Amino acid sequence: MHMLYDSDSFVVVQIQANADVADTAGTDAPTTPQLARHGFEIVDKRSGKEVYLDGSWAELFQQRLIDWQHNKPTQEEVENTLEGYAELAHTPIALH
Repeated sequence: MHMLYDSDSFVVVQIQANADVADTAGTDAPTTPQLARHGFEIVDKRSGKEVYLDGSWAELFQQRLIDWQHNKPTQEEVENTLEGYAELAHTPIALH
């Protein structure tokens, strides 16, 4: 899990669900096939909800991150983009 962004309004975390399994590839260690669920979690701190992007949504978001690395957006541009994704958020944040 890698924190990519943290502001007063949003947190973005990249999750590589099966990274430990991939690290043992090519060794004699037994591995159990698992469904890879790499993706991004976007938390809207204002509403207390989160959305998890995987599959094609995660690929689109990854492309956005690559574009940001080249174009250096303002914080306002980043926040506006994250607000669009946050509209998909329906899962309330709960402490476990």
